[in-house]
Amino acid sequence: MDVPVEAAAVAPAPADTTGSLLRAFRSGQGLAGLILVGAIAATGIFAGLLTSYDPIQQIPGANLLGPSGEHWLGTDHLNRDVFSRVLHGIRIDLLMVFIAVPLGALIGALTGLVSSVNAVADVVAQRAFDLILAFPALIFAIALAAITGPGAHAVILVIVAAEIPIFGRQIRTSILQVREQPFVEAAEVIGAGPWWILRKHVLPNAAEPLAVQLALSMSVAVFIEGAMSFIGIGVRPPDPSLGSLIAESIGNLDANAAFAIGPLAVVAGLTLGFLLIAQALGRARRMR
Repeated sequence: MDVPVEAAAVAPAPADTTGSLLRAFRSGQGLAGLILVGAIAATGIFAGLLTSYDPIQQIPGANLLGPSGEHWLGTDHLNRDVFSRVLHGIRIDLLMVFIAVPLGALIGALTGLVSSVNAVADVVAQRAFDLILAFPALIFAIALAAITGPGAHAVILVIVAAEIPIFGRQIRTSILQVREQPFVEAAEVIGAGPWWILRKHVLPNAAEPLAVQLALSMSVAVFIEGAMSFIGIGVRPPDPSLGSLIAESIGNLDANAAFAIGPLAVVAGLTLGFLLIAQALGRARRMR
C-alpha cells in the first residue's frame, strides 16, 4: 500500500550498511584483515601460476625433503610438493566457506524472519534451533558423515547447519527489538501497513548486525573444515585441504616441520583476518 508522506518523517533513515562497511575497511583492523584474507585468497586463486607442481603429482626421489628453493615448504611422505598442496588447499577451503556460510546465513535469516511474524512458526523454529545447538559441531559432523559419507559435501552441510540457528536467532531478535521502537509505532499510527514497515524500516535496521556475524562465522567455518578433515571426515585424499594437510603432517614433523607449519600458518592467517574484519565492522556499527 502507499503510505502517507508523514510516515517517512517519523522514522530515522535506514541503517547505512554501505557506509559502515567503508568506514570499517578504512580502519587499521579492517584494512589489515581485508589485506590478510585477500592475500591468502589470491594465492589460492592463482595457485596454478605460483607453483609448477600439481598438488597430487608424486615427484621421484623427493620423499620428505626440507624447504628449498625448488620446494618452498618441502615435500610430503608421498613425494608431493607441500607448497602446491597448501595453495590448492586454500582454494578448496575458501570455496566451501564462501558457499556454506552465506547459504546458512540466508536460510537462517529467512527462518528468523518468518518466525518473527508467525507464532506457530516461531515455536517450531526455536525448538529446531535448540536441537541443532544441543550438539557440538564436531559431534554433529561425525553423525552427518556417518549418514552421507565423508567429503566436501559433508563439510558444507555441517557449516550450513551450524550457521542457521545463529543467523535465525540474530535476525529474529533484531526484528523484535526494532519493531518496538517509537518510529515504528508512529508509522503504524499514521497508517503504514505491516509489510511496508517491515520492508522500509525494520529489515534495513535489523540486518546490519548480520555483516559482523558473517565475518565471525567465516572464521569459525575455517576451523570446522580443519577439524573435520583432520579426523578424516572432511575433504578426501588425494585432494588437499588445510585440515587434511595438518593431519598428514603429524607423523612427519621430525623429517619436515614445514609440512605442518605451512597449513597451520594459513589457518591462523584466515582466522585472524576474518576476526579483524568482524571487529572493525562491529566498531564501525557502534560509531554510526
